[in-house]
Amino acid sequence: MITQQEFENAQAWAKAYLDKAGIVITEAETAAIEVADFGLGELESTGLEIVVYVNTDRVCAKELVLFPRQTCPEHMHPPVEGEPGKEETFRCRWGKVFLYVSGTATPNPKAKSPAGHEAHYTVWHEVVLNPGDQYTLSPNTLHWFQAGQDGAVVSEFSTRSRDEADIFTDPAIQRVPDSAE
Repeated sequence: MITQQEFENAQAWAKAYLDKAGIVITEAETAAIEVADFGLGELESTGLEIVVYVNTDRVCAKELVLFPRQTCPEHMHPPVEGEPGKEETFRCRWGKVFLYVSGTATPNPKAKSPAGHEAHYTVWHEVVLNPGDQYTLSPNTLHWFQAGQDGAVVSEFSTRSRDEADIFTDPAIQRVPDSAE
């Protein structure tokens, strides 16, 4: 759990990163930046800041902001209510992102799993995304990603997002962010 002050600071930092990337958002979108600490209270190492533009029954578009070396933990988007699960494309806008998916493990990967959670990072095929690079994940694909040393901004385009249905490798993860008063 993070404090209200940590939440507000993370929103301000996320807005500054979006500005660096040249991505303009409205005041209402700035106020609605989601800060996901995944229930671990370790926002600097495991977390994600999210701006949702649209999420309908058919499509979703978001900006994902990651601070330096911040990690979105390993998870998948499973089938839900007869649909195959979320298909998503990540397009790096600013910074560098190390994306990990199933496949042959990359020797000497650039990212490191967050301390104390190493056992919950099982896929190590590395895809490096620099500004302008993109990668599409099929539904039900185990993946995780980490920003480079300067942080990153990533646009996500996908089918309907049902983040509450995501399955995380780490049983301690809680997808719905929480903050203390």
